[in-house]
Amino acid sequence: MRIGVLTSGGDCPGLNAVIRSVVHRGTDVHGDEILGIEDGFLGLIEGRARPVSHDDVTGLLTLGGTILGSARVQRERINWAVDNCERLAADLGIDALIAIGGEGTLTAAKMFSDAGLPVVGVPKTIDNDIDATDMTFGFDTAVHVATEAIDRLKTTAESHQRVMVVELMGRHTGWITLTAGMAAGAHGILIPEKPFDIEAVSRMIEERFQRGKKFAIIAVAEGAKPAPGTLRFDHGEVDQFGHQTFGGIGNRLAGELESILGKEARPVILGHTQRGGTPTALDRVLATRFGWHAVEAVHKGAFGHFTALRGTDIELVPVAEAVTQLKTVPPDRWAESEAVL
Repeated sequence: MRIGVLTSGGDCPGLNAVIRSVVHRGTDVHGDEILGIEDGFLGLIEGRARPVSHDDVTGLLTLGGTILGSARVQRERINWAVDNCERLAADLGIDALIAIGGEGTLTAAKMFSDAGLPVVGVPKTIDNDIDATDMTFGFDTAVHVATEAIDRLKTTAESHQRVMVVELMGRHTGWITLTAGMAAGAHGILIPEKPFDIEAVSRMIEERFQRGKKFAIIAVAEGAKPAPGTLRFDHGEVDQFGHQTFGGIGNRLAGELESILGKEARPVILGHTQRGGTPTALDRVLATRFGWHAVEAVHKGAFGHFTALRGTDIELVPVAEAVTQLKTVPPDRWAESEAVL
């Protein structure tokens, strides 16, 4: 078979490990030819692809990013591609497509599958917000980076008696902030699922200072929002690709805390450092397993499905289950984090 593989959406540690796994499993076991489609669905639309062999994937296991590139595509062009998917596949000469990406990519994969293109999905996102899978690769790496950053900020915050507000990725869900905040012992964890009260945050910090703890670390997700009637703050508008833009909550929160407390508060925005660099061992293994099972899904004819981690097993689940809703942080996990702050 000739299998096309693409990476779409934001980059993520472990993408290259999936590509490597697909090449090894496809060529060594099934005698497949793997065609790497450049820049995600944009490459599919424009017919840009190249064969990917063993030589191309040597050393990829530890390399972050994606050798195939990625690009966001406007919805109108995706809709056109779905309507013309059979011709696009024929132009590239592919028998099936493995699409690696997050919620938006899997939504597009479902559209292509419904239109008749043989597609298998592989979920990736540092946010860990894909429903129907226990974990996505990239998440563990992002948490590791965020945890290390908070660990480092603690020493400088304590030395200068400062409040440090660390803004982490997470537009709609707070998995990175919750997990890294708990792992690093942040004194406040603010996530999109639970609107925060600026006065309550201020009181918590003030009480710490009164107990002789002359510093505080607040971990805040970029999509966190104030409770109604507290701090006025609006996130960004919708961009040309239909995604809401976020940013600024870390700066705003630090400014408000400094004003209320009369103590120095500094914002630290980690941004894309969380999604770059070498993937952790856990992410490398999960990405490799996803690639292995994606190839097997193609040969089973399990199109319209995606690879999902369920416990310790990899299962094939209908793509529709991945895009029905985001996997958000449940209330019991909020309670656990608050109990150890």
